[in-house]
Amino acid sequence: MNLHFETPLMESRALSDLSEQSVWLKLDALQPCGSFKIRGIGHACAVHQSRGAQRFVSSSGGNAGLAVAYAGRRLGIPVVVVVPETTTERAKELLRLERAEVVVHGSSWQEANQFAQTLLGPTDAFLHPFDDPLLWHGHASMIDEVAKAGFKPDAVLLSVGGGGLLCGVVEGLQRNHWHDVPVLAVETEGAASLHAAIEAGHTVELPRIASVATSLGAKRVCEQALRCVREHPVHSLVVPDSSALAACERFLADHRILVEPACGAALSVVYEKNPMLASYRKILVVVCGGATATIDQIRAWADQPDCR
Repeated sequence: MNLHFETPLMESRALSDLSEQSVWLKLDALQPCGSFKIRGIGHACAVHQSRGAQRFVSSSGGNAGLAVAYAGRRLGIPVVVVVPETTTERAKELLRLERAEVVVHGSSWQEANQFAQTLLGPTDAFLHPFDDPLLWHGHASMIDEVAKAGFKPDAVLLSVGGGGLLCGVVEGLQRNHWHDVPVLAVETEGAASLHAAIEAGHTVELPRIASVATSLGAKRVCEQALRCVREHPVHSLVVPDSSALAACERFLADHRILVEPACGAALSVVYEKNPMLASYRKILVVVCGGATATIDQIRAWADQPDCR
């Protein structure tokens, strides 16, 4: 049972005309809970159900938690989501709309995650937001759909937080024998844990997250993401919050779809004609989505002095 939908693959006339390239969009912002996360998390939840899980436990107040809550409701399995105190009321409301039990604990995701571990019983399954091979396998279905459509890009452009999407896309590229298709991995300044890992040669923990793109806010990227960099052509890009926020506004005007700044980070690379794109004729942009940001919040962030 697939809990995700096959999402549209379409050429963006606005972005293609702007860049003078052929820019195609994989519109995972249209997934039922608003982001690509349901691909991997839905797959993981179905596997855990087949193994006898009677409750799902998650530690994300963002898109991963929403995906677990949605999957649990669809599968008829109760869900508890532990969120930190910084989680917005909108996110908690969306979780409860999916009938999840919401527990608020700690000042950071790390503290919420530690508490979530203490709740696990023998028949519970824990769903990590990004560091799980089951998730990567599910996320790879995105590339399977692109291949089925007969479209092979010259490069894939995506955003990176903890690295789950990157790992899934690389798995999808490799299992479709597209070893020659590079991935352009975009992060925002203040949340660039992959970029820091590439520079150091090993994963490192950022001292703090200093970006409005909270969906990219993993202090340490997963180890598999760094292995992907070593085994596949992956190029790291870092953009300011202001670029990500501006891209959200422009994409809403161009395509009538609201995405979070985490997704806007990847879109900004096209909108701002980043030189790294110059050598590619056909570019696939993963529009990963995001359900917790509103246009008012995006504009409020953009009005902050350090984003102008």
